[in-house]
Amino acid sequence: MIRISNLSLPVDGDLEQLRKRAARALGLRPGQLGELEIVRQSIDARNRSEVHYVYTVELSMPQEERLVENAPGRNVSRTERQAYAFPAAGRRSALPPVVVGMGPAGLFAALLLARQGYRPIVLERGQCVERRQQDVERFWRSGVLDTESNVQFGEGGAGAFSDGKLNTGTKDVRHRYIMEQLVACGAPEDILWDAKPHVGTDMLHIALKNMRNELTALGADIRFGHKLTGVSAENGQLSALTVEGPEGAYTLPCRQALLALGHSARDTVEMLHHAGVAMTAKPFAVGVRIEHRQEDMDAAQYKQYAGHPCLPPSTYKLSCHLDNGRSAFSFCVCPGGQVVAAASETGQVVTNGMSEYARDRENINGALLVNVTPEDYGGGDDPLAGIRFQRQLEAAAYELGGGDYRAPCQRVEDFLLGRPTTEAGWVKPSYRPGVAYADLHRCLPPFVAETIAGALPLLERKIRGYAAPDALLTAVESRSSSPVRIHRDETYQCNIRGLYPCGEGAGYAGGILSAAADGMRCAEQMIKEIRP
Repeated sequence: MIRISNLSLPVDGDLEQLRKRAARALGLRPGQLGELEIVRQSIDARNRSEVHYVYTVELSMPQEERLVENAPGRNVSRTERQAYAFPAAGRRSALPPVVVGMGPAGLFAALLLARQGYRPIVLERGQCVERRQQDVERFWRSGVLDTESNVQFGEGGAGAFSDGKLNTGTKDVRHRYIMEQLVACGAPEDILWDAKPHVGTDMLHIALKNMRNELTALGADIRFGHKLTGVSAENGQLSALTVEGPEGAYTLPCRQALLALGHSARDTVEMLHHAGVAMTAKPFAVGVRIEHRQEDMDAAQYKQYAGHPCLPPSTYKLSCHLDNGRSAFSFCVCPGGQVVAAASETGQVVTNGMSEYARDRENINGALLVNVTPEDYGGGDDPLAGIRFQRQLEAAAYELGGGDYRAPCQRVEDFLLGRPTTEAGWVKPSYRPGVAYADLHRCLPPFVAETIAGALPLLERKIRGYAAPDALLTAVESRSSSPVRIHRDETYQCNIRGLYPCGEGAGYAGGILSAAADGMRCAEQMIKEIRP
């Protein structure tokens, strides 16, 4: 297979133009080319006078070696696409493997196990995505929180109410497989080639339902509303799980369980700690959601091309390092999206971001985060210290917001001047059930507030308007990743044999794609370890 990279096309270019440029790179006429497959599409907006698309394509041709050797283009090479290979199914166990959690890690682990004939039991404390949508909408509309069915808990995990981004900084053959499975289940096909792929909440919900149907057809036993509350071991080997279900508590005999808990299952992590599962506190990040008008960010980045029908809503990725030794960075940017209420415990305010596939809402929002370490929150000898730190921040935001799940909100200008905000300006808040204008210095730790204040002018130099006076800061963003890492060895098991901690909740992933891949790695190892 031949790969041709760095093919530049105007924003309104078409497939015929792409074929011409690919042919020119090979020294051929367009009619001599076989079928082109686009493998990557990105936007280059670095030049103020010209915004354009950049493509990488692949095609199969006779005499590929000679064509590549004689190609006049510099970005022509041969490549072999590596396909994901399913692990060989081992011997069947008398007890089916159990998957705890139906976020990306749990879903793809369960799918792998089911396709290899293992008929896993899948425990999810939350509800199916249809029921979950109703519970979440009720919370956003009225402030009535269901602590077991919300933005954090339920089918699809926290990613089910996000932008559905599939970005990753690593290469893994599993990533392509994961995206192909999502497309097969109804996700947009462009995630296979877009440099910044996103599914969107609406399309992700469709894919989730279809994945569930496939799991059920393969014999998986999916149990919604079933929460892991205890683990039992004999001689260091897992022997049973205690589960709280709709009909009460029961014991589930089990020798292999994959723990895909998600980053917000704090009570389950606490239970595992008390049960002797080895874990440590780890660095994570906290901060706020910053919200702008989408049209302003488009104008800042696309310049005269802003509003072009062939360009998607703009996004960004920013970071800076301050003289105080702290870093600040953007995270989970949601173009054309909304800031969402993401609490999972009573008396706490948590923010997140969400976009539908069209990304057609008025505002763009993203997390503006500051790194925190165990030294910042007293986690040297206490694995649970980060959880307490998160809860303190979320409770402070709840109190500052008025105690009814409204989120405290402040204009950037007011935040930098240290004065409370009384009303919004050009940018209107999208957060439901609503915001309470306040001074965020009252709910953020001083080092976090100072770092954000120092970062805003620096980030303004990178994108004009980022620190605009009317941009809005909404607190608190505290669930970017897990504050805990559960220890595991080279077989992906913790100190209780048969328990496989994985994904974001165990501290081994940072997004939908990386979590799903980690779940697959653990499932592969489970298959190797299963004994009759």
